[in-house]
Amino acid sequence: MSEPLRERMRVSTFGPSALKTPANAITVARLLATPVLVVMIAVHGPGWGPFAVALAIGLTDGVDGWLARRQGTTRSGAFLDPLADKAAVVGALCAVAAKGEVSWIPVAIIAAREVWMSVYRIAVGRRGISIPARATAKLKTLVQGIAILLCLAPSVAPHRGVLSVAVWVAVGFTVVTGAQYFFDGRRASRAAYRP
Repeated sequence: MSEPLRERMRVSTFGPSALKTPANAITVARLLATPVLVVMIAVHGPGWGPFAVALAIGLTDGVDGWLARRQGTTRSGAFLDPLADKAAVVGALCAVAAKGEVSWIPVAIIAAREVWMSVYRIAVGRRGISIPARATAKLKTLVQGIAILLCLAPSVAPHRGVLSVAVWVAVGFTVVTGAQYFFDGRRASRAAYRP
C-alpha cells in the first residue's frame, strides 16, 4: 500500500479544535524546558548538562510532529509548535551570546526574523490565510539546533571560529526561509482576494 493511501486511510484521533492532545503536551513540555535551558547556560555556560537539555528539546520536536501527523493536527498545535521552536532557538542563542561564546550580530538577526515571522503568521492568519510550511523550514530548524548544540558541547565550544561559522550558516537558512515564507504569504493573499 502506498504511503499517500495510508495517510488518507488513517483516522484522526483528535479534531482540528482539540487542545489536550499528546502532541500538545510534549510541545508545552518543550516550552517549559526552554527557561531551564536558558538558566543553565547563563549560570554554567557550555556543558554536557545544557547540551543534553537542548538535545532533548530538539528530539521532542520531532516526536510531537510525528504524533500530530498520526493522531490529527490541531490549530493549537499549529500555533504552539513553531512558538516552542522559536522560544528555544532564540532563548538558547541569546544565552550563548550573553556568555560571550558567539557574536550578538547573528543572534540578533535570527531573533529579529523569528519575532517578525510570528507577527506575520498572526497577521495573515487573521485574514484567514494559511501558509503551509516548506521542507526548507524544517531544515532551518535542524541547522539552528545543530548550531546551538555545537555552542554547548564542551569539546567544540572553545573553538570560536567553528561556532561563528555554524551560527552564520544558521543565519543564512533563517533569512532565506523567512523570505520564502513572506513571498508564499503574498502569493496566498493575492490568490485569496482575486475576483
